[in-house]
Amino acid sequence: MHVGALSLDLRIPLARSLKDKRAVIRPILDGSRQRYRVAAAEVEGQDRWQRAVLGFSAVSSSRRLVGDVLDEVERFVWSFPEVEVLSAERSWLDDGGLDDGRLDDGWSGDDPTGQDRAR
Repeated sequence: MHVGALSLDLRIPLARSLKDKRAVIRPILDGSRQRYRVAAAEVEGQDRWQRAVLGFSAVSSSRRLVGDVLDEVERFVWSFPEVEVLSAERSWLDDGGLDDGRLDDGWSGDDPTGQDRAR
C-alpha cells in the first residue's frame, strides 16, 4: 500500500475576509475531490484570511499512480490565478508490511495457543 500526502501553502492576496477566502478555497478542494478522487482539506490557517495550507492524500497499490495523481492535483491548484503557491511538500507512507496479514500490534489473528485474545 502506498499513501502520498501533498501539503500546499497558499497566499490569497485579494481576500479581504474569511468569506472571500472560502470562496477561493472551496472550488479548489471540491474540484480536486471530484476530479482526482483524493482526500482534501484546509489543514492550517483557518483563521487567517489571506493564507491557507491545503492537504491532499491519495492511496493506491502503485507508488507511481499516487505520484501521478498528486502531480495532477498540484497542477490543478496552480491553475487558479486567485492563489499564490508559496510552498509544496510531499510525504509518503510505503508499507509492504500490510501484505503479511498482520495487524498494527504484530498479532496475525491466529492464536496458536487456542486462547481467545479478547479475554
